[in-house]
Amino acid sequence: MTVLKDIPEKWFPLVLPFNRKKKERVHGRKSKKKQTEEERKVKANDREYNEKFQYASNCIMTSKYNVITFLPVNLFEQFQEVANTYFLFLLILQLIPQISSLSWFTTIVPLALVLSITAVKDATDDYFRHKSDNQVNNRQSQVLIRGSLQNEKWMNVRVGDIIKLENNQFVAADLLLLSSSEPHGLCYIETAELDGETNMKVRQSVSVTAELGDPNNLASFDGEVVCEPPNNKLDRFCGTLYWRDKKYTLTNQNMLLRGCVLRNTEACYGLVIFAGPDTKLMQNSGRTKFKRTSIDRLMNTLVLWIFGFLVCMGVILAVGNAVWEREVGSLFQSYLPWDPPVDNFLFSAFLSFWSYVIILNTVVPISLYVSVEVIRLGHSYFINWDQQMFCSQCNTAAEARTTTLNEELGQVEYIFSDKTGTLTQNIMSFNKCSINGQHYGEVTDPLGTQPKRLDFTPFNPLADPDFCFYDEKLLESVKVGDSHTQEFFRLLSLCHTVMSEEKTEGELVYKAQSPDEGALVTAARNFGFVFRSRTPGTITTTEMGQTVTYSLLAILDFNNIRKRMSVIVRNPEGRIRLYCKGADTVLLERLHPCNQELMTITSDHLNEYAADGLRTLAVAYRDLSEDEWEAWSESHRFADKATDYREDRLAAAYDKIEQDMMLLGATAIEDKLQEGVPETIAVLSLANIKIWVLTGDKQETAVNIGYSCKMLTDEMTEVFIISGHTVQGVRQDLRRARERMIELSRARDGGKADGMEGWAEAHFMGNGYKEGQGGDGAAEGREGKQLQCTPVPLPPTHVIDSISGEFALVISGHSLAHALEADMEAEFVSTACACKAVICCRVTPLQKAQVVEVIKKHKKAVTLAVGDGANDVSMIKSAHIGVGISGQEGIQAVLASDYSFAQFRFLQRLLLVHGRWSYLRMCRFLCYFFYKNFAFTMVHFWFGFFCGFSAQVRAKCNINNQNFRSLNCDFDCLCMCLCLSFCCRRCMISTSSHSTTLCTPPSLCWPWGYLIRMFQIREVWSILNSMSPDSSTSSLTRESSSSASPRAFTPQWCFFLSLTPCCPMPLRALECLSPTTRHLQSPQQQRWL
Repeated sequence: MTVLKDIPEKWFPLVLPFNRKKKERVHGRKSKKKQTEEERKVKANDREYNEKFQYASNCIMTSKYNVITFLPVNLFEQFQEVANTYFLFLLILQLIPQISSLSWFTTIVPLALVLSITAVKDATDDYFRHKSDNQVNNRQSQVLIRGSLQNEKWMNVRVGDIIKLENNQFVAADLLLLSSSEPHGLCYIETAELDGETNMKVRQSVSVTAELGDPNNLASFDGEVVCEPPNNKLDRFCGTLYWRDKKYTLTNQNMLLRGCVLRNTEACYGLVIFAGPDTKLMQNSGRTKFKRTSIDRLMNTLVLWIFGFLVCMGVILAVGNAVWEREVGSLFQSYLPWDPPVDNFLFSAFLSFWSYVIILNTVVPISLYVSVEVIRLGHSYFINWDQQMFCSQCNTAAEARTTTLNEELGQVEYIFSDKTGTLTQNIMSFNKCSINGQHYGEVTDPLGTQPKRLDFTPFNPLADPDFCFYDEKLLESVKVGDSHTQEFFRLLSLCHTVMSEEKTEGELVYKAQSPDEGALVTAARNFGFVFRSRTPGTITTTEMGQTVTYSLLAILDFNNIRKRMSVIVRNPEGRIRLYCKGADTVLLERLHPCNQELMTITSDHLNEYAADGLRTLAVAYRDLSEDEWEAWSESHRFADKATDYREDRLAAAYDKIEQDMMLLGATAIEDKLQEGVPETIAVLSLANIKIWVLTGDKQETAVNIGYSCKMLTDEMTEVFIISGHTVQGVRQDLRRARERMIELSRARDGGKADGMEGWAEAHFMGNGYKEGQGGDGAAEGREGKQLQCTPVPLPPTHVIDSISGEFALVISGHSLAHALEADMEAEFVSTACACKAVICCRVTPLQKAQVVEVIKKHKKAVTLAVGDGANDVSMIKSAHIGVGISGQEGIQAVLASDYSFAQFRFLQRLLLVHGRWSYLRMCRFLCYFFYKNFAFTMVHFWFGFFCGFSAQVRAKCNINNQNFRSLNCDFDCLCMCLCLSFCCRRCMISTSSHSTTLCTPPSLCWPWGYLIRMFQIREVWSILNSMSPDSSTSSLTRESSSSASPRAFTPQWCFFLSLTPCCPMPLRALECLSPTTRHLQSPQQQRWL
């Protein structure tokens, strides 16, 4: 067998990205490899050969603990928390009799309770992980061992084994398809568990192994596979099969991935390439990046400050003890001597310091973190149980997939949204088309009556009865045999990757990877060009009642970079033709020059369709001679078999053949808005939340949808278009827009606002450049003279923030690419963030994530990203909060999100109700929590001034009953969580689009998170003061701060103060549970959301 020796070098371009950013492995891997795997070699039916590489077994272990390791590992994790470690330190101090004035019981009870609650929660979670792992690992699979099929558990499957799969079975590991019961080595799979798509996909074995369908033949198969190392790329696989001194290229079309289900295929055989944690499914289920809220960060800071405050109190009391023992304590030595270890006042002060650290330990919130987690869990259940966020059409409820971000929902400033499937329904219908310069689909009735829907059944018995079209001219053009019209629909019936399933005669069911493809193939079906079936080498259609079989020579795949797909077919007469469909921006530039006039007319039609909010595609074809086909086929075959830079080589081959095409026309597909989208965006805008739409559609389509959903309105001051093709052009457009906003804002305010006066004149000369300089247009108009732009300082922040008026910004993908460059980020952010709405068109998935990162970097604002497709995953993961819409494009966005629901309109309730309530409840809880701890602790601090700073004397008082002391925090916190954090509804929210105030009083209006900043020092003090049960507590505070005698601060008052944490509880609970109807603005607003 010939095996190349330079494999590691040729895999370098593939391995390098994975080395730069290596994902965490699942915990179940038993042995850690000494070095990074650079390639994988797998030999069929040879376990001994494969075991020397120590590949992972197929056993999955997602659990963290077992019976032996649970206690030590869990305790180690819990003591990573500073508060837990601190109380363990206190417990050790309390075991020293010289400094301990309290029993160890007072510390170990709350510490043990907190540790136990957390341990039970962790154990419960891990139990369900173990249960799920066992269920998966014990599934049965048929493995070929020593020439016969034997039942083995999934956990016992090894790399290099050959497995038999039967219909409707799950794929046990990542397999190389060897043979199938279907002709040509085909099999059909469903990938819902991987990407959420329920449509079937086709996979095909390598031709040389397709005939090895018998177990006896497969038992003698000894081929070796050399491929890329384990990675998380679901849509890519690159490898080579070496067998019988020949090598065969392997691609993703030859692979069956773990998690897929075999459909409509009796049986197939596969070779295990990746097993267990190395499978692509498990590689994609790595740990999600942990997101922390602003309250979390503030909480940790406060705990550290409280530690410092505790030390300060201990030092003050220790100094007081030293002074008292030196000045007064010596008088009592005769009947109150020092303990034996103490021989001077300094050592007494030292021991007193540690004693007071123990006594005042209640100021440190040991149960804070557990209480916060309990509250968040309850708030998450509120979201899950919300019936008003339940979609009855798709039977989908809202789901909080995380419990750590609920209060962050109440502080969102920026929303980044996809368009298709998020704002729209993603249910496509063929609406209009342009064929050879002739427009179809626009039906107008002078009488204003509803146009009649066409009945295709008499013309075509295979027509889809649910298809709607109204323009009879297009149907007549097909009937009379217009060549351009028929070629147009022939292209739509051939150029796609749709799978057809014919349940009964004439009852066709199409399963498309995207709704667009399904709509176009359905349109062709109704107009007489019916796609019936496909094999790896043929496509069968029914054209005007005649069955026609085309030879499928090549498929030029679609991707986000190419933005087009093509097929090359040979018709029964032997003519070879390439059919192509794709975005007009990439397809029109590949047309033959003779199409100039037709391209102008079609472009006008495309712009009209886009203005109507329709999704557009251009379609074209090219005839190929036998020589052209043979020459290109050879270059394509060479690129397909390449082991290095295969994708780049294929892209170059595709681009070479997709030239000099003839334009046929364009399609327009309608994707209607979801229910409630305009109202939702209007309310969110009233709440001062800025909404950005990031879409791959044309500018005209996106702008029209923006107006339809009220993101753009006629009342807006101005809408700016950024369409520069160079860095200087984009900079010029951004500066012009910013100058215009400042100018209009000054005019709107009736004069020059503070800080604005003279700024624009000093820094702008009409086109964004200093006098004597020009942009792109100026350079071209001055006989090509190159004029350089000198840096112009950005306007001060207060100038941008003081811009008044409603502005919007629309920027295209090529301009956005320049705007996101390092030296342009500040220009882009300063201009875009001054606008109320921003629309980014023709953007890639990577650009979506980059936009979110730029805003996070420069604005330090809480961001939320919402999308429904795989192309939105990067944006969802980049934002502080990710929301997935469970729509028509699978569940990849849902799996990557923090919250999910079925309709965009539920975002209003998620933010304005659950987000607001969670934020207010959490802030109230934290204020009350610290108030309670300080009230309980400070009484001991002040009492030290009346007992000679002696902790031993103070410990004898009844106010320090040890049971009360140890259970105070835990029992009191439980009551607090129930009363303040679960039942509190302090404000009603109006959904009236005519009201600019969403709730009253005004000090609690949205945006709550970034305007009122409830959890600040001054807010804490005001809330603490308002929580006093009556005026007696306030008078006590005034008395303590006045010039009155310290003797007025008696132990009886201290005892009363120590009980005040419990007093406001029922009062506040009653206040929270009773609706504050006095704050309602109108009867229409008197309803709860």
